[in-house]
Amino acid sequence: MLRLSKKLLFAIEAVVDIAYHAGSAPVRSTEISRREGIPRRYLEQVLQQLVHNGVLAGQRGPRGGYRLAKERRRITVGEIIRVVRDLEGASDPASDNEGSDIGINVVRPIWVDMQREIMERFDKITIEQLCDEARKQNIPSEATAAMPDFSI
Repeated sequence: MLRLSKKLLFAIEAVVDIAYHAGSAPVRSTEISRREGIPRRYLEQVLQQLVHNGVLAGQRGPRGGYRLAKERRRITVGEIIRVVRDLEGASDPASDNEGSDIGINVVRPIWVDMQREIMERFDKITIEQLCDEARKQNIPSEATAAMPDFSI
């Protein structure tokens, strides 16, 4: 089920922050938390899940932090939504087999179709597009040096 949550907003903001502010060193979670106002307890959990799912790459140690695991043009908002949805573990009532004939055969298919259409739109929005929008909005970047926007 597609549900807007703080965790989802934080995840998208964190990935865009990493892409937008990446310099020669990985972006630390404390920097993301400071810039985006995301509580660290939410942030670390979301960042680890994004690493586990191949959206981000984590680097441990005193100079550690996070980088994109692939090019920003290859990471979509839809991908991030799926990671957070799995993390939250919310069940989708539209896929429940119990209920009335009208609910199962008339109402729920409408909801399923709408969710599919929305996710198709989110799958077309890339992190690169969101970084471009941040530049258009004249949001300053804290990147210190140009660097590829992904790790291999």
